[in-house]
Amino acid sequence: MSGFHEVRFPDAIAYGATGGPEYLTDIVILQSGFEQRNQSWDSARARYDVSTGIKNRTQATEVISFFRARKGRAYGFRFKDWSDYRVIGQLIGAGNGTQTTFQLTKTYTSGGENETRPLKKPVSGTVKIYKDSVLQSSGLAIDHTTGLVTFTAAPATGVLITADCEFDVPVRFDTDRLAIRIQSHELFVWDQIPLVEIRL
Repeated sequence: MSGFHEVRFPDAIAYGATGGPEYLTDIVILQSGFEQRNQSWDSARARYDVSTGIKNRTQATEVISFFRARKGRAYGFRFKDWSDYRVIGQLIGAGNGTQTTFQLTKTYTSGGENETRPLKKPVSGTVKIYKDSVLQSSGLAIDHTTGLVTFTAAPATGVLITADCEFDVPVRFDTDRLAIRIQSHELFVWDQIPLVEIRL
């Protein structure tokens, strides 16, 4: 049975990875030359190649061990996307006098369009929660495996709940096989080591 391991892929290797968000869109070209575009996903899913981050034999050994521990595609894990890993002053909700639980999120805005991304893997020790811009030091609990913030008492109606945090991306290997070419004692070549974001 597949699952998730609350461990992070090595940061130094992730720093050299390539990748980012992707969508799934079907495009049909009509006889008139116009296009019919059908959007299958409302929100993006990230994809990465970590082979570009491996610089030496020590890192290669680290990736092999990490891959074996995850059993290829079987287990998910945390990944730091160095191009997009934190939020500051992010609105996550407004009090209504009864709601006590709020999901950490990040909202992307461009040209009047918004996409809100749930942050399911916040980094421990980085989360700060505010009520009407006042930092909260007690009266709440943060689940770092789900990104849920739970207050012991419901915030009053109209109180704005904002957050600062760093976050990881939940991913898995998108292969069950590592293809390694050894060019010399200290030089390894990898065609590709793909990771894909998983929805939790």
